[in-house]
Amino acid sequence: MNISYGKQSISSNDIRSVVKVLKSDFLTTGPKILDFENKLKKFMGSKFCITVSNGTAALHLVGLVEKWGKDDLILTTPISFLASANCAMYNNAKIDFIDIDEDTYTLNVKKLEKKLKVKKNVKAVIAVDYAGHPCNWKKLKALSKKYNFKLINDNCHAIGAKYFNRYDYAIKYADYVTHSYHPVKNITTGEGGAIFTNIKKSNEKLKILRNHGMLRNKNMINYTINEIGYNYRLTDIQCALGISQLARLKSFIKKRRIIAAKYDNFFKKYNFVKIPKEKKSCTHSYHLYPLQINFKKLSIDKKKLISIFRKNNIFLQVHYFPIHLQPYFKKKFKFQVGDCIVAENFYKNEISLPIYPDLRSKDQNKIIGIFKKIFKKHSIINDEI
Repeated sequence: MNISYGKQSISSNDIRSVVKVLKSDFLTTGPKILDFENKLKKFMGSKFCITVSNGTAALHLVGLVEKWGKDDLILTTPISFLASANCAMYNNAKIDFIDIDEDTYTLNVKKLEKKLKVKKNVKAVIAVDYAGHPCNWKKLKALSKKYNFKLINDNCHAIGAKYFNRYDYAIKYADYVTHSYHPVKNITTGEGGAIFTNIKKSNEKLKILRNHGMLRNKNMINYTINEIGYNYRLTDIQCALGISQLARLKSFIKKRRIIAAKYDNFFKKYNFVKIPKEKKSCTHSYHLYPLQINFKKLSIDKKKLISIFRKNNIFLQVHYFPIHLQPYFKKKFKFQVGDCIVAENFYKNEISLPIYPDLRSKDQNKIIGIFKKIFKKHSIINDEI
């Protein structure tokens, strides 16, 4: 059996929920969509929730609603999935990157403020709660007020995380919160996503844009469009799965945290390894378990280590190659090696270990056992990372 870095957990109740919709009159644009949105809205503490086809669509629509354009600059982290930056491209805006914090791997607020002091056209900041650890949202909110930009929480990793002991922290600080429900996320709808906001006008616009820009006439037969929208709808089938998954979210997070604690207990013995940290103000949801290894202290490199695990049917991953060094962004915006040195060094050292609710204890023991053998065989010197 293969062990990947992430995997969905599907229960018999999840299956029954989906089958029930399959036997109903509505497979899409039916009652389950509103039901899922209402449950999400309650959990996230927002006034409004719009489900969409995926997390990328969510970020794209936020940019459309906020009318990003060629004169606008969007700031984000280089350690994230491509969508956190691509959404600026979709809306013809410019992108720039802020280096990460050495402890939380989230956007460094001090470096952000330095950038804000010299860049006068910043329209929005997209902060990512990387791996499931919340950003410094109090400081980010203060900066958004001081420098007058919209604040977006790319919350895809952190569904079920807590900030100052609150699950509903995200919308308290951000103007928009976006989710992805891809199978490796903390809950899944197969593919899917959502946008949360407390801005009524934005909510109304988002509803229109996710459905081709269509405005239904009173007779509900004809429609008009005043601008181009997109087919970013989610189906009732997916929403039924989402509702069932959301009911299990807290148990999912509990299991992820147990797995993370077991990794911590093993890896903390090695001072050439750095385990994820958790700030006192935060409760990590562990979408990822990003481990840093100082490969200078091993006689093998990261590629070789990963290949050893692959031979044992264990598929580690790396999150992420820094976005600013992707060929497209380097060519278009002239980014260079050294622009975000902390992120670049993090990438060199980082591997993501398997962590998901259905990861069996014996499989985690196998992973730890292989690391133990590698460290014993290939360790050069016992030193700090």
